Amino acid sequence: MPSDAAPDQSAADGYLQRAHLLAELGRYDEGIGELTALIATEPAHVPALTMLARMHLAADRPSEALAAAEAAVTAAGGPPAPEPPAVGAPADETPASDTPGAVPPAAREVVPALVARGFALLDLERWKPAAATADEILARAPGDAYAQRSAAAVLSASRNGQAALDAAWRGVELSPDEPEAHLVLGLVAVRLQLFDLAERAYREALRLDPGLGEAGQDMGVARLERRRYAETLEHLTAMADLPVARPDPVRTVDAGIRRLLLSVAGLSLIASVLVAALAPASPGASRLFAVLAVAGVAVLLRRPATWQPGLREAMSRGLVVPVYAAAAAVVLLLVYALVGGPLPLVGAITASVVAGFTAFARR
Repeated sequence: MPSDAAPDQSAADGYLQRAHLLAELGRYDEGIGELTALIATEPAHVPALTMLARMHLAADRPSEALAAAEAAVTAAGGPPAPEPPAVGAPADETPASDTPGAVPPAAREVVPALVARGFALLDLERWKPAAATADEILARAPGDAYAQRSAAAVLSASRNGQAALDAAWRGVELSPDEPEAHLVLGLVAVRLQLFDLAERAYREALRLDPGLGEAGQDMGVARLERRRYAETLEHLTAMADLPVARPDPVRTVDAGIRRLLLSVAGLSLIASVLVAALAPASPGASRLFAVLAVAGVAVLLRRPATWQPGLREAMSRGLVVPVYAAAAAVVLLLVYALVGGPLPLVGAITASVVAGFTAFARR
């Protein structure tokens, strides 16, 4: 039996990976075909059923998504959701799993399926079942950030009120560095007309991930929730005539070039140190390694269209030193590869350090 299980698992993983890649390309029907083939051989494969539900959601087919999500929830099984504690219950009656990152084993598969079911019910405008699904998510995984923020989003659209706000706050507390947690808090706050809180939450989400401003254009299922939350928040703020913070394009360009400079400086520094260590024992091998390092930098810069248009302007805004220092580090590595000698290596190490520190200081 064990010898048969490994190939089956490998085949299932292959189906899931192909489906995921097709979904990220926006080819949902082909991805659904991969999952359908897997489910035909393993009808109770929870990850496949859950991904199938998410693909139907991404393709705007909520009825099919609901059917797949219901099948995933049934296949996941697990004990019934625990009853929420009664009002006024002592503090020691809080579930033991209510700690950051603690998820009961039975909930690890069923929660994503329940989230997909909640989204499908929302899209079908079946508000009461959606709210009940959110309550079940909250009860099953009180210590899981994904579960809390997902339930908050579903509750906000289906029933709203203090329970949605509490869950959104809980999601932020459990994962303060997750932009989606702040995005959901902003979404819930807008629906509750807590506009100051909504603006602060959205600004924090943008600070953590400036790309959230374009999240509505994402494809696939990996960022399905983020796309839905961003689209809904933008729609609600437009209806309320609220100024929603947008990412500053100048800062976005500078941040991208700064990250690129840090990558080039880091690669050059590591390569220079390794080349210097190899040089005494094998000068030829060290020079060959220097060539490979320069080729690695060329791979980093393989798409000039992503950084050339804003490079000159970024240099005028204070990035001139790290740009020239990073370029000098690469050139000196190439000089060492061609002629050898310790001076180019010392210069490459120095230039790499200068580029890294000055790029980091301009953040």
